[in-house]
Amino acid sequence: MKTTCAVLFLLLLLYAFPAAAQRDSGRITDTVLLVDTAGLPVAAVAADTARLDTLVIPPPLVPELRFDSIVWNAHPFFRFDSPLRLRESRHVVHGKESLFYSTIGLLLLFALVRNVFGRYLADLFRLFFRATLKQRQAKDQLLQSPVPSLLLNLLFVLSAALFLNLIFMRFGFGSQYSFWQLMGYMALGLALIYTGKFIILKIVGWIFGVSDGVDSYIFIVFTANKIIGMLLLPFVVLLAFTGGLTAQVALSLSLVLLGSIYLYRYFISWSTVQRQVRLNAFHFLLYLLAFEVVPLLLINKVLFRVLG
Repeated sequence: MKTTCAVLFLLLLLYAFPAAAQRDSGRITDTVLLVDTAGLPVAAVAADTARLDTLVIPPPLVPELRFDSIVWNAHPFFRFDSPLRLRESRHVVHGKESLFYSTIGLLLLFALVRNVFGRYLADLFRLFFRATLKQRQAKDQLLQSPVPSLLLNLLFVLSAALFLNLIFMRFGFGSQYSFWQLMGYMALGLALIYTGKFIILKIVGWIFGVSDGVDSYIFIVFTANKIIGMLLLPFVVLLAFTGGLTAQVALSLSLVLLGSIYLYRYFISWSTVQRQVRLNAFHFLLYLLAFEVVPLLLINKVLFRVLG
């Protein structure tokens, strides 16, 4: 009996230990808790945009009119308009340094001749404008002074080249060349023209035996050129550093003066050469057309074709 009770007690202990090791799942709460959302408000409700009017224009804003604004808006110096739009562009400087230096050089050359060879200039003007009876003596004195004659011939070539350069710049010719290139071409062209004219006249005088008449004509031509070279200086200054009406008047007066000097040169050439050479007016007119007018027209055409 005691043995039977002991066995039963051991069996109860064996079954009790596994039962104590297991957790009671009956006490575990449910991990998924369902919340009743029926009473909660809707967080986001899609708005119905079909009823919205997209063409509604807001009413314009009418500014309040004040007395000071009305007064300042009508003022000529205080206008409250729209802001100004300033467009920036690259500033290209077109200076007149070349004109300044070339003009100063011509004036210095004339001042040198005027101060050193003043007597030569006085005799030159007296002889050209027939203001003295001792023309033969004055002519001999001029021929015996080669240095001032050469300087005045140089002054004529440079001043005439600068004068033509200013005219071309005024009317837009030769813009593809620089100032010094165009002036160099003009000076070289004038020098070649009068050098060729001098050589041709010398050859014609030697062939026909009229060297005295040809020498007198050459002297008159180059004397007129010296006078023109000096008289062009003030017009060169006006054309270079003025504009508008002043430059237009200076150009017109210079052309009138040049035309007058050339007509006077033709007159005294005819009256001088006629006393030394048997030459009628028709032959002299043919000479003017062949050696003065036609070459000038050809040069004019070439210049317009090349520089235009």
